[in-house]
Amino acid sequence: MRVIATVGLPGSGKSEAAAVARELGVPVVTMGDVIRAECRDRGLDPATHHGEVAKALRAEQGPGAIAERSLPIIEARIAETDTETVLVDGIRSDTEVDRFEDAFGKAFSLLSIEAPFDVRAERVAARGRDTPTEDGGESLEERDARERGFGMDDAIARADYTISNTDSLAAFRERIETVLRAGPEAVADRTRS
Repeated sequence: MRVIATVGLPGSGKSEAAAVARELGVPVVTMGDVIRAECRDRGLDPATHHGEVAKALRAEQGPGAIAERSLPIIEARIAETDTETVLVDGIRSDTEVDRFEDAFGKAFSLLSIEAPFDVRAERVAARGRDTPTEDGGESLEERDARERGFGMDDAIARADYTISNTDSLAAFRERIETVLRAGPEAVADRTRS
């Protein structure tokens, strides 16, 4: 069994990595889905209130709240599939890294997906979402600040492996496919020993 989690700032390529996993039949657990579900439970629009609810959950239940809520989902995916790998999309803090390392031990690895701000900004703009509107929303700068406020920089610093996502989409997808089939050590730069 292998649990590979991704960490990276908005627009770095985490969602694309998850899309590749799904295409390969690798189970994906998206930590943001926990927040979106909580938004709906609170009667709020996830598109507008995602960041607010993410902060609230961590304030109410501690910095590991999203990881704690994700663990049963990950364990269920492991139990219900015969695949060797599960991808966890969206680590946000070193506290979450601690929780997953405690739960999965050596089977857990953290993959940082990185791209410069200007490249990420182009990607976010091309998606046609994740931009401020009169109804709310956050700019990329605001999202980066929020994510960093959760401790994302510390999580990125703890990554076992790093992939730079500045080449073509096809090249990135190919590297992610190799990571999912053979493990991050096959193509990513090792950042921790």
